[in-house]
Amino acid sequence: MADDTTEDIKETIQQETEAYRNDSEQPVFGYAATVGVYAGLVGAGLLVARRSRGRGRAEGVSPWDLALMGLTTHKLSRMVAKDPVTSPLRAFFTRFKGVSAPAELSEEVRGQGGRRAVGELITCPFCTAQWIATAYAFGLVFAPGVTRGAGAVFSAVAVSDWLQLAYVRLQKAQD
Repeated sequence: MADDTTEDIKETIQQETEAYRNDSEQPVFGYAATVGVYAGLVGAGLLVARRSRGRGRAEGVSPWDLALMGLTTHKLSRMVAKDPVTSPLRAFFTRFKGVSAPAELSEEVRGQGGRRAVGELITCPFCTAQWIATAYAFGLVFAPGVTRGAGAVFSAVAVSDWLQLAYVRLQKAQD
């Protein structure tokens, strides 16, 4: 009886997944696995933080921390998702298509299931930002000084990038 119920549930999930996909290649089960990994890592981090109460605990997130966190998250998410230097990290999940912007690549996600889901995650700066911001938040709990130092470096690079792009625009405007 339990086996029949389990099979009915599996069949219903499969039917609903196919109905959702609507003949697309959406890796719904890969997405579910990715969300499960994220939730598991956050849960484990919260348990460790709770058990180590008082040691390296962040007192709160100041406005400066939030600004640093935002700039760092922006820079690191673009670096992971678009930077030519990090393309070896994405190579198993993507195919090179060309250049999409200054110092950024255009890549096509390949594969199916989990491979495709991870490919979509690591080529989307908006998607990777969630993971990076979460890691930064845990960094403020477990190693606030190191986290702020690394955040300052990546924030400075992000501001520099914007200044470089503004400089190029100003140069083009003078031509």
